[in-house]
Amino acid sequence: MLRFTLESRMSMAPFRIALANLRFPDSHGESVTLVTKAILQAASDKAGIVCFPECYVPGYRSRTKNVPPPDQAFLEQAWSTIARAASKANIGVILGTERLEASKLFLTAVVINPDGSIAGFQDKVQLDPSEESTYVFGSGRRVFRIGLLTFAIVICHEGWRYPETVRWAARNGAQVVFHPHFHEAEPGGYAPSTFADPANTFHEKAMLCRAAENTCYFASVNYASPGSPTTSTIVHPDGTLLGYQPYGKQGLLVADLDLSLATGLLASRCRS
Repeated sequence: MLRFTLESRMSMAPFRIALANLRFPDSHGESVTLVTKAILQAASDKAGIVCFPECYVPGYRSRTKNVPPPDQAFLEQAWSTIARAASKANIGVILGTERLEASKLFLTAVVINPDGSIAGFQDKVQLDPSEESTYVFGSGRRVFRIGLLTFAIVICHEGWRYPETVRWAARNGAQVVFHPHFHEAEPGGYAPSTFADPANTFHEKAMLCRAAENTCYFASVNYASPGSPTTSTIVHPDGTLLGYQPYGKQGLLVADLDLSLATGLLASRCRS
């Protein structure tokens, strides 16, 4: 598995994170297998937490993917298997997944502590219009803590188009906002090779803005796919690029973050 490791401008309190830029799984079962392998690799790379793309288990439900119907029994078993892997590796996990509640299907991320316990869920609150026939809107936002790291999660569309989601997180103490997403090539679309290429879509420029306007780290993780318009990326709290995964390449993007630089200053000064 390709690993791309970055060294940030550290002065104190370094915390190592990993983003799992993985290909779309071929089946429910393979999604769990690929996650557990990536957890072991991230732990081997001495990361304190690893984040996976949007709905990676069982796979994002799009018009281009043949994902089997929702299965609560599978999901619960998958979470248990992944939690055991996290505990064995002693690493925190942010798993893009889905959950069923009263026959309603939510896009969500489950946070797993390094001891394998479930810290909680962050449902997707702002759905893309194309998702409304499949998923239901979540409600409420929260922050999580693992070791020295305080973080929050915004999922795909809500992080790019709704700046207030990231601002809320930074105002409530998040040093890093993780952004699991699904973004694949469209017919005739531009396939970038350099981050934030002027010919690319607006999405990567928005990543830079979310960090700079809130003085927090922004860590976005996508699936690895040919011609993907965006890739997994980590942005410094001053809005500069810390690093990105080569487009279409599977692997872990690993970086050491100086948490003292994630002050949330600009987010705290917003009075609206």
